[in-house]
Amino acid sequence: MIIDLRSDTVTKPSKKMLKKMLKAQVGDDVFREDETVNELEYQVAQLFGKEEALFFPSGTMANQTAIKLHTQPGDQVICDRYAHIYNYESGGASFNSGVSCNLLDGSRGMFTAEMVEKAINPDAYYYSKTSLVEIENTTNKGGGACWDFNEIIRIQQVCHENNLGLHLDGARLWHALIERKESALQYGNVFDTISVCFSKGLGCPVGSVLVGDIEIMQQAIRIRKIFGGNMRQAGYLAAAALYALEHNIDRLSDDHTKAREIGTILSTLPVVKHVEKIETNIIIFELNNDVNEQAFMEKLKKKGILIIAMGGGKLRMVTHMDYSEAMHDTLLNFLKNY
Repeated sequence: MIIDLRSDTVTKPSKKMLKKMLKAQVGDDVFREDETVNELEYQVAQLFGKEEALFFPSGTMANQTAIKLHTQPGDQVICDRYAHIYNYESGGASFNSGVSCNLLDGSRGMFTAEMVEKAINPDAYYYSKTSLVEIENTTNKGGGACWDFNEIIRIQQVCHENNLGLHLDGARLWHALIERKESALQYGNVFDTISVCFSKGLGCPVGSVLVGDIEIMQQAIRIRKIFGGNMRQAGYLAAAALYALEHNIDRLSDDHTKAREIGTILSTLPVVKHVEKIETNIIIFELNNDVNEQAFMEKLKKKGILIIAMGGGKLRMVTHMDYSEAMHDTLLNFLKNY
């Protein structure tokens, strides 16, 4: 038995999801004739109270499109130093949009409205123009942390007062909605654009959606084409996302419970220095200085347990829908006897 906790992207479609995919009504989405893609885009737009939604093959492409929609070359984006758009999108912000990132030194990937206000560049020609603030919820490098929604509202007010766009990288927003008992509509009312992913916690093989109102989204499909993201009979993939919306959101609380149980055991191990606070499905921990990181990971791998190193001495486990109760029991027993 392989227990793969490297990421929640390792899941495979369930039999019921595959059945839904096989029955999808499809067409050529470049001609906007794929019924299932159109239905997914409509449902996600309605969910967030936005006028438009567009299906993408990846969250990275959705985020990069959003940056392009909000900025001009030479502009600056305010984001946290842990932000996915800065750390894990291959320098796409600078390559695709010609923008720089003003990195805030927040806490676990989250910052304050006051920090945003101080980071806005003066209105002088020799400064880059600050045009966008980007937030990630939940935060990946922050260990699946959930933002305080009241702070998000304060940041939105700063953006409004300074004519800045506000984008949400909501790759794992579904987790935050479940954990904090918030609604997608709350977020839609605050952010100009939001990207949400279906291939992480919701168990789909591929796919993300970008939402926004007509004014900001009118060039999104053109930019998706420029980035090589147009698809043809994409309805087979959109059908998986439709299934996930209906069946796979409420169960995310199970992943959160398992993650906390893993964290509790890890915190008792003599070889573990620190376990970061666990709110959702990500466990980040550090080993003692005298423990070899690679040797620790190799020992787990020999037992069929796969985890990932994040750099800086941090290791990560991510729970997901393919991580079964039997796997969970096996892992906990192994850790208890480590």
